[in-house]
Amino acid sequence: MKRRTVLWMGLGGLGALAVGWSVLPPRQRLTGGADRVDDPESFTPNAWVRIGRDDSITLFMPRAEMGQGTHTGLAMLLAEELGCALDSIEIAAAPIASVYNNVKVAGGSPALSAGDPPLSKRLETHFTAKLVREIGFMVTGGSSSIPDLWVVLREAGALARETLRASAARHWKIDIAECSVSAGRVVRKDGESMNFGAIVALGRDAIERVSEVSLKAPGDWTLIGTPAKRVEAIDKVTGTAKFAADIHEPGMLYAEVALCPLAGGTLSTFDEAVVRSMPGVIDVVVMPSVAGAPAAIGVIADQRWRARRAVDALNAKWTPGEAGAFDQSLIDQALATGLKTESAREVYREAGDAEGKIKSAPSVLRAEYEVPYLAHAAMEPLCCAVKYETTRATVWAGVQIQNVSRDVAAKVFDLDPEQVTLVPMLLGGGFGRRLDSDFVALAAALGRAVPGTLVQLQWRREQDMRHDFYRPAVRAQLAAALDPVTGKVTAYHCHTAGQSIAAQAMPRQLGMPAPGSDASNVEGTADQVYVFEHYKVTHTTVDLPVGVGFWRSVGHSQQGFFNESFVDELATLAKRDPVEFRLSHLTDRPRHTAVLKLVAEKANWGRSVGTTPDGRPVARGVALHESFGSIVGLVVDVSEGEGGVPRVHRAVAAIDCGVAVNPNLVAQQLEGSIIFGLSAALYGRISFKNGVAEQGNFDAYPIVRLSESPTIETWIVPSEAPPGGVGEPGVPPVAPAVANALAVLTGRRVRRLPLVGA
Repeated sequence: MKRRTVLWMGLGGLGALAVGWSVLPPRQRLTGGADRVDDPESFTPNAWVRIGRDDSITLFMPRAEMGQGTHTGLAMLLAEELGCALDSIEIAAAPIASVYNNVKVAGGSPALSAGDPPLSKRLETHFTAKLVREIGFMVTGGSSSIPDLWVVLREAGALARETLRASAARHWKIDIAECSVSAGRVVRKDGESMNFGAIVALGRDAIERVSEVSLKAPGDWTLIGTPAKRVEAIDKVTGTAKFAADIHEPGMLYAEVALCPLAGGTLSTFDEAVVRSMPGVIDVVVMPSVAGAPAAIGVIADQRWRARRAVDALNAKWTPGEAGAFDQSLIDQALATGLKTESAREVYREAGDAEGKIKSAPSVLRAEYEVPYLAHAAMEPLCCAVKYETTRATVWAGVQIQNVSRDVAAKVFDLDPEQVTLVPMLLGGGFGRRLDSDFVALAAALGRAVPGTLVQLQWRREQDMRHDFYRPAVRAQLAAALDPVTGKVTAYHCHTAGQSIAAQAMPRQLGMPAPGSDASNVEGTADQVYVFEHYKVTHTTVDLPVGVGFWRSVGHSQQGFFNESFVDELATLAKRDPVEFRLSHLTDRPRHTAVLKLVAEKANWGRSVGTTPDGRPVARGVALHESFGSIVGLVVDVSEGEGGVPRVHRAVAAIDCGVAVNPNLVAQQLEGSIIFGLSAALYGRISFKNGVAEQGNFDAYPIVRLSESPTIETWIVPSEAPPGGVGEPGVPPVAPAVANALAVLTGRRVRRLPLVGA
């Protein structure tokens, strides 16, 4: 009892301190990073930008570039306020420091559909922002990079601009009001000017420090809102862009691994003597499970092909874990049971008496939906290079959480994190897979076996796909009641069953238990866009021996399919046009209404669709979804080809993403999202046999090819709201829009994905 009393007294004191700390403003995000480095040849006014005597301008980048254009968008924010050309900015990796933590991805912002958020939500967002700023993560995900740094990078640029302007005025001995900034120069009213580099060259004593700055008004923007070219495009086209597989040096070694195919399994036997006698083999390394990686055994050799042949010759045998060699039937049964088990249901949102109203209503619709596990299937398989030098180490990898990946490697090396340097590389796609550091941990274990030598580990495509952390398989039960007079929804209930991503990912990625409920289970439903008086959202968490993780648009990808398909079914039951039916439930949702009306107009909704050139009928489907601070409406034109395979001919998308920093990037991301979502809707499925994923490459896990790709049109709703995300919001509407078109085309409602071969 004494210890318990002391504990509670201690927690009480801590609580008082936490409350006092929490009401203070969030700590600044401008200093405490790269600005700590002393460089006499340059001027670093804050953690984000460095200006050299040679006129070089460096942006210290804490976010990963994986094809989404983040580096371009963020550089535009800095260049706009700094007053320089976009192509004059060089990108350098930011050091690992808390000032670069992503506040938005953890704290987020209240959903657009929530209207004015309650005080409790605003306090939660405020407190989370403070906490993440101190002990959070340098993470790229959740379509949050530009929303998170929207203000910060503009402030950083403005501070640098005003410092340079004040310094030039001081040098000229004139009032600062007589100076302006343009194209990397400070210009006097009489036309005389100084380059930024020349001002820096005056020396530190000549720099006039400023503490308060004002951001440009939107009407004064010259770069934000323009379709600027990608800053890394030329390097990618010419082949000079650097990925982890491009890290080479003389005398380096190559590693290949055999991964335990069974969840929780261990290595039992292998032919070590045979392999060690093979040409070029340097070492054989046995590795236990770490950071989510399965038990593994690796071979290090002087050539990649020799390492691969040696791994195959190991003849590794594995002992199954507790899950054993399970089949797909185990998954199907667990999800079915979870859907039916009333006692395990967790309520995520409830307004009114949805279940009671549905039970007594004269017009009710019920349906069950199902989606499978999905792989990330990025074009670049996992790759990592390391060089361990006893008291320090360097890691080259494309990752989505720099500080976590660095810390994972340090733990394997048995070094302090500060002794490990992580060099972030470009990613050939990520989609959430590189939030995990399993491949980094294995590379570190292999590198530690050969101190002083660079070792590169490249996963094979089959390893990447069969040892993924998949999007969870989920089943859903939906029920709704319609008013027989107005045809509007009076009550709506959605119940789902599936694995929790947070319950696995937080211990695996961050080494800490998941805190309470996992909101990603129901995102896209608990915060869906329509206004229903009686509304309930519940979920049952199912425990299964399959690794799951964050997949592009996370829970929105499943819930968007469930809800937008079901809303279409309700429109059919009410004998209403699907667009008009949706609009009738968007009360006080002007931004959602504008998106839906725009996409309907641009897609020629309500007009005859016609037929394909060979005479096959074509039908249209629509979907509307909000996620990651943006609203996307999608209309698709679909026909059925040979064997009943759906063919999407045209996709028209409209988005309200707040300020469109770069319309080109918005269009590119919507195009990529539609292809990504269409691949998943048509073909995506991971199934299991004897405990192993049956799909290992693109022959069994197809993606949409160029010949199958639809014509895509994108339309951006003008907005003055802060930017929302664009990398993920385009995915959720794809599957339901196609399914809704197929229902019109065939008269059959598809409630199970994928649409082909399920």
